[in-house]
Amino acid sequence: MSTPEGLGLRVKGVVQGVGFRPFVYRLATRLGLSGYVKNTGEGVFIAIFGELEKVKLFTEALRKEAPPLARIDAIEASPLTETPPPLFTVLESTKGECQSARIPPDVATCKACLSELFDPSDRRYRYPFINCTDCGPRFTVIEGLPYDREKTTMRKFAMCPDCLAEYTNPLDRRFHAEPNACPVCGPRIWVTDRAGRKIQTQDPLALVIKALKEGKIVALKGLGGFHLACDATNERACQTLRERKRRPAKPLAVMVPDLERAREVACLSREEEELLASARSPILLARKKRPFPLAESVAPGLEIIGLMLPYTPLHHLILKEGAFLALVMTSGNLSGEPICYKNHEALKKLSPIADLFLLHDRDIAVGIDDSVIRIIGKSPLLIRRARGYVPEALPFPGEKSVISFGPHLKNTFTLTRPGEAFVSQHLGDLENLETVSFALKVRQHFEKLLGTEAELAACDLHPSYLSTFMARAYAAERNRPLLPVQHHLAHAVAVAGEYHLDPPFLGLILDGLGLGPEKGLWGGELLLVKRNSFKRIGHLVPVPQPGRDAAAKKPWRMFLSYFRAGGLGGLKEALAFLPKELASEVKLVWKMLEKGLNCPLTTSLGRFLDACAAALGLCYENTFEGEAPMVLESAALRASQRIVWEPALNGLKFDLRPLFAKLMRLVTKETTEDLACAVHLTLVKGFKELVWTAAQRYGLTRVVLGGGCFQNLILTAELKRELEEAGLTVYLPRNLPPNDGGLSYGQALWAAWQAEDGRA
Repeated sequence: MSTPEGLGLRVKGVVQGVGFRPFVYRLATRLGLSGYVKNTGEGVFIAIFGELEKVKLFTEALRKEAPPLARIDAIEASPLTETPPPLFTVLESTKGECQSARIPPDVATCKACLSELFDPSDRRYRYPFINCTDCGPRFTVIEGLPYDREKTTMRKFAMCPDCLAEYTNPLDRRFHAEPNACPVCGPRIWVTDRAGRKIQTQDPLALVIKALKEGKIVALKGLGGFHLACDATNERACQTLRERKRRPAKPLAVMVPDLERAREVACLSREEEELLASARSPILLARKKRPFPLAESVAPGLEIIGLMLPYTPLHHLILKEGAFLALVMTSGNLSGEPICYKNHEALKKLSPIADLFLLHDRDIAVGIDDSVIRIIGKSPLLIRRARGYVPEALPFPGEKSVISFGPHLKNTFTLTRPGEAFVSQHLGDLENLETVSFALKVRQHFEKLLGTEAELAACDLHPSYLSTFMARAYAAERNRPLLPVQHHLAHAVAVAGEYHLDPPFLGLILDGLGLGPEKGLWGGELLLVKRNSFKRIGHLVPVPQPGRDAAAKKPWRMFLSYFRAGGLGGLKEALAFLPKELASEVKLVWKMLEKGLNCPLTTSLGRFLDACAAALGLCYENTFEGEAPMVLESAALRASQRIVWEPALNGLKFDLRPLFAKLMRLVTKETTEDLACAVHLTLVKGFKELVWTAAQRYGLTRVVLGGGCFQNLILTAELKRELEEAGLTVYLPRNLPPNDGGLSYGQALWAAWQAEDGRA
C-alpha cells in the first residue's frame, strides 16, 4: 500500500472539529514517521513518510484508534513523490476544489472539562464556556468550511497567550479546539431584566439561581438557542410559565443534574440511562416514577416525562450550585414559532414570559432545538431530530444533487450530494412567516456549508402546503424540475433509505393525514413499493372526517363520525357521551354528517385514536398535535389487564367501526385504562393480520413501518414483535423520526430513484 517516497491519505467523514489532527500527530510521532496533516474542503489530508511497515501500522491505527467523536467513511490512498520533511507537523487548512467535509454536531460537555469546571484551582473554574476537542459547540458556531476558528462565530474573541498555547500544541486536548476560550479572553454572561436593562452583580449565576428558587421564570441562552426555565418542583411557577407561554397542556421538558436524580423522576432502563448520558444528550421520553416528585403540571395527564441531563457547562453550574432536583427547560419561543437564538430577538419576543434573561456574547450561527427520543424495545426511536444529531449525513445513492422541501408540519428539508443526504434540524410547523423565514435561513446556511446546488427539487403531493409553495418558487427561480411525492410513499422510502433497502417491500404507514393520489385523506395505508411505482394494496375502511382539518383539533368530531358510522344511535345517544357545553356545536356537526357536507372520507389512524380518546372522556380538544393519542397511550400504560378483541378484516381492508362499537358497549363496564389498552392491542392484532396476509399474497417478507402513529410505545413495540414472530423482517426508523420530520429524506430518495431511471 505504501512506497518508499510516502503515502497521501484523504480521509473523509466526521474528521473536523473532533480532535482528529492532534490524534494523527500523536500517532505519527509515536511511530517515528514524518509528514503533515491538514484540514481540507473534503475532510483531512495526511502526508506520511517512513518505513513501509510503520506506514502500514499507521494506516491501520487510523481507523482503530480514531477519537470517539470521529467517524471515518473512507480513506483514499495515493503514492507521494515529494521530498519527506524531517518531522511531522500540522499545517494550516486549505479549502480544496471539493467542499465535501462533514460538519460535526454539537456534543455535551466531556468529563475532563467537567472536572476542570468544578476545580477551584483550575483557571477555567466556573467558566460557562469551557470546552475541548472532545466536547462543546460545533454546528451552532460554524459559518463555513474547513472548520477553523476564523470560520466560526468565535473569531471575534482573540485568544490569550495561555489559550493560544493550548490551541497550537498538538499534544494538548485543546489543540485546534475552535471554540477554545477562558475567562480572560472568551465569551461572557450577564443578566438583564425583561426590559433588557443590565443588572449589576458580581455573580450572574448566583442571581439566576436565586430567582429560580423564588419561582421566577428565566430565559437562558444556551447552545442552540434560548430555554425558558423554572423550578420543576414548583407548581405555581410551572403554571405561570404555561399561562404566559399560552401552552395549556403540552408537556414541558425537564433537566436533572445527573443520573441519580433522573432515577428519582423516571423509571429508567439501562438503554435509557446510556442514551441520557451520551454525548448527544437528547430529551428522553421515559415512564414517570410514582409518586411523581415534580409538579404535575409539567406533563399533565401523561405517564411519560421528557427529561435530559445538563449538556453545557452553564447547565451544570446552575443545577449543581442551585441543588435543584429538576428545572423545566422548554424551548424559548412563542407558541408555534422557531426557537429564539439571538439576544435582541429573545428580549423582544420572550419579555412577556421571562422575568430575567441570562445572556452571553457567543453568537449562535443557526438556531437548533433539543432532540427528542424514546426507547422502544431496546432501540432508540427519534421523535425530533435536532441538536446532537444534525448535521450528520444519511446514505444517499446516485450522483444527482436533490433538494426536498418536506411536509407542512414538523418541517425539515433535505439537501443531497453524491453518496450522502443532509436532513435539516426540526424547523417547526409552516404556519407563520417566522417559521418560513427560519426555514429559508437554515436552507441557505446548509447550501453554503455543503457547497452544493440542487439539480432536482421534490415536495409533497399536497398543493396547499407552504412547503410545496416554497418548492415551486425554488424550482421556478433556478429552472429546476420539480417532482411531487405522495406523503405516505415518502414515509416508506425514508425508512428504506436508512437501511439501503431496495424495492420491492411492504410499507405500513400510519399517521394523521396525507393527501392520496386521488385527493383522498389517507392515514392508515399498506403500500407495495417498487422501484418506479407504488400501489396501495391495503388500508383502513374510510369514514367521514367532519370539517376536514377542524376534526384534527377537536377529537369529539371524529367520535361523532365513528359513532354514526358504527350504527350506535342517533344524535341524542351521542350527546350523552359528550360535555353539555359542546351540545350546540355537536348538533351542527351531526347535521354535516347526515348531509355529507364538508365531510371527506379518511382512512387516518390518528383520527381514530382521537375518536377513542373522546369516547373515553380523556380529550375533547387537541391543544397541541397528537395530544389525544398521547393521553390515550398513557391511559393504556396504566391498565391492569391486557384485553384483546377480534379485529374486523375483509381481505386487505381493516374496519375500525366494529372496534369502536365494542369500545362504546363496554365504556361503562370496564376501566378507562383497560379499554384504552384493549384498543391498542386490538389494533396490533389487526395490523399484524393485514401485513401478514399481504406478505403471503405478494411473496414479500420485508416491511417498513412509518408515520407519526409509530411514536406510540405500545403500538410500535407490540406490532414489531408480532410481525417478527411471524417470520417477517421489520424496519423501523433509526436516524430519523417516523413522523413527518423524516419525510423530506424520503422525498429526496424517491426523486433520485426516478432521476436514475429517467423519470424526473
